[in-house]
Amino acid sequence: MYIEVLRRLTDEVGRKRPEKWRTIGWFLIHENTSAHRSVLVLDFLAKNKVSTLDHCPHSPDLAPADFYLFPRLKSALNRWRFCDTTDIIKNATEE
Repeated sequence: MYIEVLRRLTDEVGRKRPEKWRTIGWFLIHENTSAHRSVLVLDFLAKNKVSTLDHCPHSPDLAPADFYLFPRLKSALNRWRFCDTTDIIKNATEE
């Protein structure tokens, strides 16, 4: 069961990275599956103070940009250095 996987994971994090375990300096990325959303799993994570980051739901309308737009945009802007975020946004919009 998934709970057993989580038990082994938390044990290993506590053993191998005690500084992360003590300060809760690690996150578990969870998808939106039923196994990750079950009451047993959520209770286990809450009792063990495991911080989770929800995985974004799949969005088919974003996939073409991942494979077409972003690589082209990165290659067009990769030779430039920008001072701040507004400069990046301005240049990306112009490109």
